[in-house]
Amino acid sequence: MPYFSWEEIAKHIDHTILKPTSTSKDVISLCNEAIEMGVYCVAIPPTYLRLAKSMVGGSVKVACGVSFPMGYTPPKVKAFEVEYYIGEGADEIDFVVNQGFVKENRWEDFDKDVSAVVEKAAKYGVITKAIIEACNLTDQEKISVVDRLNVLGVDYVKTSTGFGASGATLNDVVLLKSRCKGKLKVKAAGGIRTLSQVVDFLKVGADRIGTSSTKAIREEYLRASPPP
Repeated sequence: MPYFSWEEIAKHIDHTILKPTSTSKDVISLCNEAIEMGVYCVAIPPTYLRLAKSMVGGSVKVACGVSFPMGYTPPKVKAFEVEYYIGEGADEIDFVVNQGFVKENRWEDFDKDVSAVVEKAAKYGVITKAIIEACNLTDQEKISVVDRLNVLGVDYVKTSTGFGASGATLNDVVLLKSRCKGKLKVKAAGGIRTLSQVVDFLKVGADRIGTSSTKAIREEYLRASPPP
């Protein structure tokens, strides 16, 4: 028997399709699945924001990436993306931080980069998730990043884009959660494909799970916990 009910799991899931070859047909299918499975959010390429919003209405949140997946576009460009995507229907913004700034200890530039996104999103009451691409950072760099994010008004720290050398790990979620001190939530993403992974991430404190395998995970849940 799984540790959580499906309803408990679903409210933590960002059902995702971010392949470069994603089509409108794929997005329509994703949105229909999201509604049927009762997930919290869909994460899609920004090209399809209006389509997704028209599909899900207010039943499911819609998220898209900013400066995705590299993170090194300038702050003004990130801010423009945020405002434009909100106008297209985004409820949440998953933006990639500038990892070069982290590597060079350019914390003033890092702060300006993050603030450009957060301030624009806050104007519209939109959730922000800072993607740190944890596989590229040392533990000390992860700690330093979260300590900065704690005071910059970000809503979530997110482990990965899914396009890095590796995705979310339990160790990273534990580390990030320990540094958030209740100010930030944690989103685990990248390589999460099974029910046991989802349960493990939730048990160590992940607040949101990003996965493109939601349908398979739900089918696995139903096999483990068939309806009466």
